[in-house]
Amino acid sequence: MKRRIISLGLILIALALTGNGLQAQEEKVLRLTLEECIVRTMKNNLSVAIQELSPELAAASLSRAKEKYYPTLSFNFNQRETNAASYSWLESAESTQTKYNSVAGSISQSIPFGGSLNISLDSYKNDTTQSFQTINPRYGSTLRFDFTQPLLQNFGYNISRKEIIIARNSLEVSQAQLEKTLMDMVYSVEQAYWALAYAIDNLEVRRQSLKLAQELLEKNKRSVEIGTLAPIEVLSAQSEVATREADIIQAELAVKNAEDQLKTLMNMSQEEEKQYAAIIPVDQPRFEQKAIPLEEALSIALANRPDLRSIQVELRTQQFNLSVAKNQLLPQLNLNASYWSPGISGDRILYENNNPLTGVIVGTIPGPRSDSIKDALDFKYKNWSIGLSLSIPLSNVVSRATYAQAKINLEQTLLNLKRQEQQALLEIKTALRDVEANLKRVQAYRVARELQEQKLAAEEEKLKVGQSTNYTVLMFQRDLANARVTELKSIIDYNISLANLERALGLSLKNRNMKLVDFTLRD
Repeated sequence: MKRRIISLGLILIALALTGNGLQAQEEKVLRLTLEECIVRTMKNNLSVAIQELSPELAAASLSRAKEKYYPTLSFNFNQRETNAASYSWLESAESTQTKYNSVAGSISQSIPFGGSLNISLDSYKNDTTQSFQTINPRYGSTLRFDFTQPLLQNFGYNISRKEIIIARNSLEVSQAQLEKTLMDMVYSVEQAYWALAYAIDNLEVRRQSLKLAQELLEKNKRSVEIGTLAPIEVLSAQSEVATREADIIQAELAVKNAEDQLKTLMNMSQEEEKQYAAIIPVDQPRFEQKAIPLEEALSIALANRPDLRSIQVELRTQQFNLSVAKNQLLPQLNLNASYWSPGISGDRILYENNNPLTGVIVGTIPGPRSDSIKDALDFKYKNWSIGLSLSIPLSNVVSRATYAQAKINLEQTLLNLKRQEQQALLEIKTALRDVEANLKRVQAYRVARELQEQKLAAEEEKLKVGQSTNYTVLMFQRDLANARVTELKSIIDYNISLANLERALGLSLKNRNMKLVDFTLRD
């Protein structure tokens, strides 16, 4: 049965909500589809906005964890001057002065499997007043490669990336939680939207019922005036009119409450609330049969439900934590390898008879700092070392406690996964039963409403020929109004049960082509 005519019905509803026909024509109403309400909610709802921040925090943690594998560039500069008393009879002066400065640069990089590589180049200058120096000032430079690789504890590609793996899993969990929040919000909007649609339709039915009662009251008054009806019939009709007016007051209150609930979900601004006198749902509730076998529903839910996906990711995290804790029980065995190339240069001092002990300087051969750097870069003098370092703790109580805790956490997560799967199964079964039951309710109440229409029409014909009473007609009118409201409610319940089934299957966003990336990318 079509209860709302889009063109005329919405105007009548707007008139009813304002209580003044001329004012309602002047005031605006906000007509929204269900999808428009959902989009508004996703953009403006405060709960959604709060939950959207969680993936951003997790993404920031992931970026911070990745910083471990970014190269680190370091620079050092040092300068000092020392003065000391002479300690040798060979020194002619009472004190010696030494000036020293150095500059160094290095780049270090963590590598897969837990190792680290460091490349450094340093250069220094040493200038002294000590006697008998053959090179002064003296320049030295060293190009050095250092490599360290754990072989037991902290060895492994995943072990070395544990912070990144845990942060990435945390990001997946936060995204799944956001998706669940969005799905719950979609369901809440559908509930509120259809509740408002039902409240408006119910108000219209109550108005139609009041109109019928008023028409019967006027008819009874005319019949009493001409003496064909007892005055008591007017009192009965007046009582029924008053009752139906009370029903309208209650229905108008339900419309306002449902409208406020939808406004709250959409986080409508006060300015917009003042701009529009009412919200009018445009969409009509669907009535299409939908049946999904339980096995297929379970398969869909396992692939799409964010709460199950969240616990599955948490399970991966706990399994990884257990492997890390087990690795920490091993002793530390590290491979250390170094390769370095030194270079040296400076001003070579020439002594008389090539003997520094004479103390007579006959000349110098300049040697710039760049020569020492060139020797280092040319690998003129090659040096290397390799070794192993082993560290075995006499007690690893903390590591064993951490390992035991990781095992318990893993077992707990497994139980949580089973519990969540059971809960999902229960929700799916309940949702499927609700859809099936509400479908049958709609069909049954539709038949009941049609029969009530037939009964009222027949009783009105009997009243015309004096074979029925006004009271009976009034009761039949009330029965028809209740039948219409009940049918409306069953159709709304059926649509809400379809929305709940969508949520139970994890399809609330997917069926609307809504992607999580739309809510995790912010300006």
